[in-house]
Amino acid sequence: MRNDQSAFSLSRRQLLRRGVGFGAGALGAGALGAGAFAAGLPVPALADARDPMRQWPGVSAMVDDFVGSGKLPNMIATLGWGQDAPHVIAKGHRNYTGGGAVGPDTIYRIYSMTKPITGMAAMICIDEGLIALDQPIADILPAFAKMQVQVEYDGAISPDNLEPAKRPITIRHLLTHTAGLGYSIVQQGPIRDLYSDAGIVPGVVTDLPFAQSIFGGEAAPSLAEFADNLAQLPLVVQPGERWTYSVSLDLLGRIIEVVSGQAFDAFLQQRIFDPCGMDSTSFHVAAKDAERLVANYFFRTDIPFPLDLPESSVYLDQPAFPFGGAGLVSTARDYDRFLQMLAGFGVIDGRRVMSERAVLLGTSDLMPDTLVPGGEFRSGEFGYGAGGLVGLQGTQNAGLFGWSGAAGTVGMVNLALGLRLNLMVQHMPGSLYGLWESFPRTVAQDVAAMRAQ
Repeated sequence: MRNDQSAFSLSRRQLLRRGVGFGAGALGAGALGAGAFAAGLPVPALADARDPMRQWPGVSAMVDDFVGSGKLPNMIATLGWGQDAPHVIAKGHRNYTGGGAVGPDTIYRIYSMTKPITGMAAMICIDEGLIALDQPIADILPAFAKMQVQVEYDGAISPDNLEPAKRPITIRHLLTHTAGLGYSIVQQGPIRDLYSDAGIVPGVVTDLPFAQSIFGGEAAPSLAEFADNLAQLPLVVQPGERWTYSVSLDLLGRIIEVVSGQAFDAFLQQRIFDPCGMDSTSFHVAAKDAERLVANYFFRTDIPFPLDLPESSVYLDQPAFPFGGAGLVSTARDYDRFLQMLAGFGVIDGRRVMSERAVLLGTSDLMPDTLVPGGEFRSGEFGYGAGGLVGLQGTQNAGLFGWSGAAGTVGMVNLALGLRLNLMVQHMPGSLYGLWESFPRTVAQDVAAMRAQ
């Protein structure tokens, strides 16, 4: 198994010297493919840099098309270079019937774009010596010391379909979805029912009865009980052997609060949100801010059904616990601030939030060397870091880091280019219009056009 130092394998100087961009590829489980950038060229200097519509014509056309045609009620794209202020392209209203125009301070449910934030919180803890990358989590949560694993994936819950875990679950495994944990939105059969009954759900989405069967049952009453209940359930695969999308970042939130001595949400507020100036990022929406929250819709054959409306949103109530995997709401401005901090290798507005080493480690490929052949992220183009996709060294993707959200959102940074790109929309399923792939691809095409000028 690699140790912390060997995982820290791509220096800032190497990244900046490469000056590379996105590569092509279709990935599952909400990951992103993108069109290729021309490599090795400096960031373009643009005469019309103050006009985002002219600088980003492809992105502007995309926003106009989706909102102007009525496919979606709103869309916001933020794009930025280095530490410069972002360009904002916004159109539409908070719901299909109006509700006010959207802008950079409109609140969206970012769901799994929570994961990179939790991942970077873990990097802070690693950097400060509170945990180690290859440390068994049983050192912190002893209930995970002797895990059982399903022999047949999503098979029967019976003694003849269980075997002991071959190795302990580590912090690295949690960061990269290789711990063998499952997800009630992914698993099928008896294990899915066990997760739901134990309150091991991905987050709070809606209080509409028809949707409960889709998104799981009632959450465990606290993060501590979530972790305790999870430890009693079998793993769906052997730790360290396969990438399986999971609740691992939620469990990591519990580990962070144990080793830091702070509630997980308080840790994020103090160590990331406040120093980054992320004033509207939280696990719930205050009543006074409900008028800034967009509506979320569930689509059936292109017909939108209200899933969670601002005036009655489940986010107006405090959640059972802070879901480190999919619980946050945020704004285009706020999430760009998070990406700007990463683009600054831990610094934003002259303030250091994370060490450079922690950023580079978290945005590097942290996959364990025990992975079996096949499976996700083994194409040679992409790996997985601290809660997000990473472009592998030696490819045109080197320097890329980010992830997407279940309602169609996208948040990525290219450390080599200093490029930040973020898309805010609100529809489920998030794969409906292919924005996870088409938005980064359109950004890449606009950048290529800039460089050709």
